Amino acid sequence: FLLVGMIYERRHTRLISELSGLQRSAPLMAAVFTLVMMSSLGLPGLNGFVGEFLVLLGTFVTHRWYAVVAAVGVILAALYLLWGYQRVFHGPAEPPENAEVQDLRLREGLALAPLVGLIVFLGVYPKPMLERIEPSVNALIQHVGDAVPGFAEKQGPVPPAKTVEDLATVSEGSGTAPGGHE
Repeated sequence: FLLVGMIYERRHTRLISELSGLQRSAPLMAAVFTLVMMSSLGLPGLNGFVGEFLVLLGTFVTHRWYAVVAAVGVILAALYLLWGYQRVFHGPAEPPENAEVQDLRLREGLALAPLVGLIVFLGVYPKPMLERIEPSVNALIQHVGDAVPGFAEKQGPVPPAKTVEDLATVSEGSGTAPGGHE
């Protein structure tokens, strides 16, 4: 959204049909937009992958058809993002104002640098973030278990998964969650 705002400030429009060929005049902006878009697509090694993988894996364990629907949604989102990127950054610069769009300024680059760094860092090493949210997730699961009649009997106590490997073992063989839960 920050990058879309930067494009808006330069062209005063958010309409994809009025933007094309921006990569020629703003290659650095196009490169950063590509990285952020790939993160949103869930490309391995970027932060979006971790979230999508864990959500799809957890959903697959409990509700396989919901996971299939979610995976189709991920594919449709990828198609839309790639289509939008192609329309905005590639092709001829029409209208002519697109050929004069200014690339990222130093101040904008300095504002984006920590975000780009976090995108890559959390994609490669998500453990600090996962450890930080684990207590809240466990509390939420406990709260849902207390509020929904029959949830605790169906699920049993939910021990926290210590690693992604704990979750991965769920899909191999047993068909149960860590701790023997369905």
